[in-house]
Amino acid sequence: MKKNILYIGLLIVFISSIGFIILQYQHKEKKMEAMVYTMLPRKGLLAKTDEWIITQKNIALLQRKIKANSNDSKSIIALANYFILEARATGNYPYYDMAAMKLINDALKIDANNFEALTLKSLIYLSQHHFADGLATAQKARDIIPYNAFVHGILVDGNVEMGNYDSALDCAQKMMDIRPDLRSYARASYLREIYGDYTGAIDAMKLAVGAGAPGDEATEWSRVQLGHLYENTGDIKSAEMNYKIALNERSGYMYALAGMARLALAAKEYPKAIDYYQQAAKDATGNTFMQELANVYFLAGQKQKAEDLTKNVIDELNKNAQAANTNESIGHYADKELSYAYLSINNVDKALEHALLEYNRRPKNIEVNETVAWMYFKNNEADKALPYLQEALKTNSKNPTLLCRAGLIFAKKGDTVKAKKYLQDGLQNNPTIDESLKADVSQQLKNQNIVFAK
Repeated sequence: MKKNILYIGLLIVFISSIGFIILQYQHKEKKMEAMVYTMLPRKGLLAKTDEWIITQKNIALLQRKIKANSNDSKSIIALANYFILEARATGNYPYYDMAAMKLINDALKIDANNFEALTLKSLIYLSQHHFADGLATAQKARDIIPYNAFVHGILVDGNVEMGNYDSALDCAQKMMDIRPDLRSYARASYLREIYGDYTGAIDAMKLAVGAGAPGDEATEWSRVQLGHLYENTGDIKSAEMNYKIALNERSGYMYALAGMARLALAAKEYPKAIDYYQQAAKDATGNTFMQELANVYFLAGQKQKAEDLTKNVIDELNKNAQAANTNESIGHYADKELSYAYLSINNVDKALEHALLEYNRRPKNIEVNETVAWMYFKNNEADKALPYLQEALKTNSKNPTLLCRAGLIFAKKGDTVKAKKYLQDGLQNNPTIDESLKADVSQQLKNQNIVFAK
């Protein structure tokens, strides 16, 4: 009898707890639905552009239309698209992705098969690193309208992030067949880079830049990517030229400033690199470029600044990750970023923990496998690193950082032939890779009595 009373009591407590959790969740959902999102004031030079004036006017007009007719799906989706574009322009993805997702869900309540709403929802999922959800949503949109270049572009991105590289190639070809433009050329470039074809990647990104209007964010973003490709092949002059053109066409463009910061860092001009990153951060929101800045502080001997800034970055990333865990539809998964942030302050245990969390979400992605391999190597577990490294190398990527890491791991395993090959290939063009990594590679080459002309 006493046991029955105990069980009944425990059952009542359990049901009450579940009820409380449900009420809390419903309260949170209602609170989100009640929120009214709008454009936040821009910072720095971004606030002084004609584009910003026009954007504000268009936003105000769309908001008036939605207020007059809450079922105006066309205006709802147009407003969501503005929020998505603003996220990239300012780096404030947490706020604008949340705002856009709310609007997209409003549109999907009106019509669950709204093609444009589904494509934008997929785009937001990818932005927030909910890659599996983003891919599934894009596939649903593709089933509604199969011959649309934009949705095939999203499918390229989703498949790449999930490590489905053959499927990404198929989608890229379909995108190109439907509409060869900036977006399709840029994706073709990225896939060529993944497969180790830097010459082809540069050619395709040149086409992307040429297909856009000078000064447009998408055009200058492509130009910055072109500069980064030149960085990875050691063509510093061409990289610098592209960053400077981007800054001339789009004054104060944060991603071009970050490119200039990397070049200054490679030249060991630390004050200049710090200045460029600080300039970039003026127009950005949140922790954009903060980890890169922390790394420069460390190399410049300002260790306390580096540690403090990195801890701030980690706190912010953990906050976003917590949002992702509590809300399946939004919140940035940040385990890969957290892994490298923890490594920068020598917390290898946490770095490995987060690398494995990311791996569990997308075990076929080469960058994720590289991350896990590197964290095991840093944890003095080269045996465990090797299978992940081999997966990371499966597309024959020529990314110099990956090749240098591979060389060091093979050297640790005693495979001197592979170590020599990867170390030399990684440094052959003297690319702008991390300074400490470059030093480790140079030392390893010296240990193996390998004379290597840079």
